[in-house]
Amino acid sequence: MPQNDPFHRPYLLLVMRGFKALTLLAMVLLIIASGTVFFHHIEGWSWLDSYFFTVVTLSTVGYGSFVPVTAAGKIGTTIFIFIGLGIFAVAIQQFGSFAVRKREEHTEWLIARLRHGHDHREDHAFDEDRPANEDDAPQPQNVTVDDKNS
Repeated sequence: MPQNDPFHRPYLLLVMRGFKALTLLAMVLLIIASGTVFFHHIEGWSWLDSYFFTVVTLSTVGYGSFVPVTAAGKIGTTIFIFIGLGIFAVAIQQFGSFAVRKREEHTEWLIARLRHGHDHREDHAFDEDRPANEDDAPQPQNVTVDDKNS
């Protein structure tokens, strides 16, 4: 199968990962935007204050500088916390998982590259039976013992 074939498995996985990441990012942005609009209209806060409260609430920091005072604002905040925090937590988990997966792929690539280089060396400089620092081992010294000082 050619590498640039759109139905080639690694290509599809890369596209799907990108789609998943964009979807999660869009969901986080959508929940932040909807929270900002909600608090601006229901609580009458400025756009900046509404945005600030939304992000502080989603991130679970909770400075307490803003508190909803209307009944609709309080009920909306509890619903917003359950929905928004779930989406926010999933997004953070998925982005962390993506970073770990990329790290594992890079490690596997490095190991394969090192093994490939090891298998084709003529001198076998990386012999597993020898210690890695064998060349640095101290050389034995010829020591003479003086019988007069003993």
